[in-house]
Amino acid sequence: MIRPVIFAALVTIAGAAQAGDKPLYAPAPGWVKAAPPIDATAIADDAPVILLLDNQQRLEHGQVWGYFDTATRAASSQVLENIGTIKLPWQPDKGDLIIHRAEIIRGAEHIDLLAGGGEKFSVLRREEGLEQRMLNGILTATMAVEGLRVGDVLHMSFSITQKDGALGGNVQALSAVLADPFRVQFARLRLLWPQGDKVIWKTSATGASPVITDTDGYHQIEIKLPLAKQPEMPDDAPLRFRTARLIEASSFADWASVSRTMAPLYATTGLIVPGSPLAAEVARIKAAKTDPLDRAELALELVQDKIRYLFRGMDGGNYTPQKPDQTWSLRYGDCKAKTMLLLSLLHELGIDAEPILASSQLGDLVPTRLPMPGAFDHVLVHATIGGESLFLDGTGSGARLGDIRDTPPFGSVLPVRADGAGLLKIAFKPAARPVTRIDIAYDERAGVDFPAPFTIKAVYRGGLAQLMHAAAQQASKEDIAKFTAAQLGGFIAGGKIVSRSLTYDQASGEATITAAGIAYPDWTREEQRYRSALDHVVTDMSFDPDRARPAWRDIPVAANDSANTLVRTTITLPDHGTGFTLDGDQQLADTIAGSRIDRAVSLTGGVITMEERAQGLGVEIPVADIAAARQRVALAKSRLLRVMAPPAYPMPWQVAEAGKREHRFDTLIAAYQQDIAARADKAEPLTDRAWFYERIYMRSEAISDLSRAIALDPSAKTYLWRARLYAALGDKDHALADITEARKLDPGSKDVTSQLASLDVDRGAPDDAIALLDERISAGGKEKNSFVQAKAEILAQTGRRDQALSTIDAAITDSPGNPDLLNMRCWVKGTLNVSLDTALKDCTRAIELGDSAANALDSRAMVYFRLNRFDDALADLNAALDIDPDQAASLYMRGLIRKRMGDAKVGEVDLGAARLMSPTIDKDYSRYGIAP
Repeated sequence: MIRPVIFAALVTIAGAAQAGDKPLYAPAPGWVKAAPPIDATAIADDAPVILLLDNQQRLEHGQVWGYFDTATRAASSQVLENIGTIKLPWQPDKGDLIIHRAEIIRGAEHIDLLAGGGEKFSVLRREEGLEQRMLNGILTATMAVEGLRVGDVLHMSFSITQKDGALGGNVQALSAVLADPFRVQFARLRLLWPQGDKVIWKTSATGASPVITDTDGYHQIEIKLPLAKQPEMPDDAPLRFRTARLIEASSFADWASVSRTMAPLYATTGLIVPGSPLAAEVARIKAAKTDPLDRAELALELVQDKIRYLFRGMDGGNYTPQKPDQTWSLRYGDCKAKTMLLLSLLHELGIDAEPILASSQLGDLVPTRLPMPGAFDHVLVHATIGGESLFLDGTGSGARLGDIRDTPPFGSVLPVRADGAGLLKIAFKPAARPVTRIDIAYDERAGVDFPAPFTIKAVYRGGLAQLMHAAAQQASKEDIAKFTAAQLGGFIAGGKIVSRSLTYDQASGEATITAAGIAYPDWTREEQRYRSALDHVVTDMSFDPDRARPAWRDIPVAANDSANTLVRTTITLPDHGTGFTLDGDQQLADTIAGSRIDRAVSLTGGVITMEERAQGLGVEIPVADIAAARQRVALAKSRLLRVMAPPAYPMPWQVAEAGKREHRFDTLIAAYQQDIAARADKAEPLTDRAWFYERIYMRSEAISDLSRAIALDPSAKTYLWRARLYAALGDKDHALADITEARKLDPGSKDVTSQLASLDVDRGAPDDAIALLDERISAGGKEKNSFVQAKAEILAQTGRRDQALSTIDAAITDSPGNPDLLNMRCWVKGTLNVSLDTALKDCTRAIELGDSAANALDSRAMVYFRLNRFDDALADLNAALDIDPDQAASLYMRGLIRKRMGDAKVGEVDLGAARLMSPTIDKDYSRYGIAP
């Protein structure tokens, strides 16, 4: 990577510098314009931490001399710690570090830190970027500031000179422009160069108001900082609209002069010597392939796979590439070295190729920049084969012949030619091969809305594949487990991975994750049919650009250019797919909000087969087209692909019972067991299986797993869970013991209080339950209304009608629009068989105000039952069960009503289901005087 030198504070230090690489000590140069003096006797407490930030740069004789004057107030102990050691980085091969002043200002006192002469700074070589594969040769002068106190001001002035021979006597300067909300007492940016020198400058900041003068033979530009707050830009605007606020100066007349200046650095003539190792590689490629395209691919593969990346910015390396034989010998190099090597190989193979300079992140901004090498941070190869332009990047990875026509997202680049060249716009097109290929298979034969075993294979190429290759060689099993979960989590329907493997194929340059586990497909019940979304692309698509501000009305939207994914999914449906249908866009081939979406799906033989590919096109959507694009996204979302179960599909309890009889769950239980064996020291696999056992009404087995989980990791949640299962089986003693343990672990738990109060009622101690609830009600808090509802229900169950109604009435007076409280009052009135007319109003309001109507519908059905309006009650119960098919209370009442209406056989089915879900339900309803 090419790294333009910009002054910054770099602090990581390692290793001692060699003798001779030391800072100089001298007064400030005469061309410097003094900043206002610092008065430390009158600094307000709310004054900025930075009092002075003066940046002056002189461009002359091919050198940039940067002068910096800073003053920072040690306003707190944290600031004191941050500034207590001065660290000044510079590149000795480019120029000097000159210390002018270092002092502490304490009130009216100035303490000279350089007094007495001698070396005050230690010089250390630090390679802070080695973890980013950088070797830049920067030295750091450091000094611990002795005696600095909170309230003191640290005042430093120094210069850094830079002269790069690769620029051919030209100069370039680049600096950030400070703007509000940055706070500083005095800040300035000043540029100057000899009058008559052909230096151009510009700033991308708004409201800079430079003062331009010609004084003492220099053309000078001075900008007072910080500027006013800069205009905000939408996050989805192209980069050229979101440019960093910079000031630039350059002596390059145009881009062609930059191109010409760089060209000699990439001359390849004679660099591959006959008989050398590199000549042997050229011969090998020639012998292997005759087609120039094949040869270019082999050369690119050689550079990518055999030369590791390491940035070298020392010894003139910012713009000067390493020689090919050195790169081959060292087996490492940066983008310059890799480009030089690839260029040399291609020229020896008779392929027309040239280097091009690129900005890896800000290519969209390059045409708005001044012509200078510093506008770029990357270099790659532009080859022409058979009249076709190819862009070959030696720093990439895993490229193969199928990828050779892919274009990088670098926007405008600069060809490097001896006769010069202007900017070249790379027309972006999606990669020929998907960057990620996903194959998922779900086995949903156990039933709709039940867990499903799955297998998944994810194949990656490019940079991520190389990282995964390294991970596979070095990472622990735990690290690989976390990584695979993060990579695959978005594809596996909220599932858990039980087994996984990570492999790399050198021939294809692809990394593969293979995994298996248990998914939890998202089936919802709407209008008495189960439905599940199949779409992997449109569901998560959003397009809602904000262009309401007048200043934004002409700014296009930058569409995604990174997505390139292929997902193939198969789903084996229950009951051989009988009665299952597809709904929504089954075939899709469209461009939506700047992305190309292709989908094909079929349902044959009880198996859904679907292929979806999403490709970001890297286009800009003009303002005039935003409304149409937004409408297209909305239309696609309105036709999301779904699978629908048949209208008569069995209820979950029926599926559970049939599944146990027919051993449909054996594969699932085996997968849970595999996870338990693999993580024998963890409670989570046991609680996962306990959840499933409870889901299929195997409560004893769930209790067994929870007991093992508690032995590994006792928690209030797990104790309460087991207590609830014990209570459902009528084991009150064990339930009480578990609630007691949970209370020890979490005395303030709402669930502990609720379960203990319910158990007290079952144990014949309702007064104890009410006392417990009153204690929590008097404490107030956000859970107060929940405890009030529980108290009102217990009072109703124990025949204390007036107390029950007054309790809930008082709560509704305090919270008149609370749907839960309204539902509870409706329920209390219904179970007590009183005030049924107002009970109906309460329930109807609760349905209208609440987020989920299942409970309120069930309560209103109770009121209708009391009024002998059985048809209305059935309608509400059916609606409640459509929302929540596992609501045992609704099944119980529906069964009871059906029997009373003469449909005894169907009624008994509902009653049996309710008893399966809630074994104590007959006892519960007997409190209300209701029995089948």
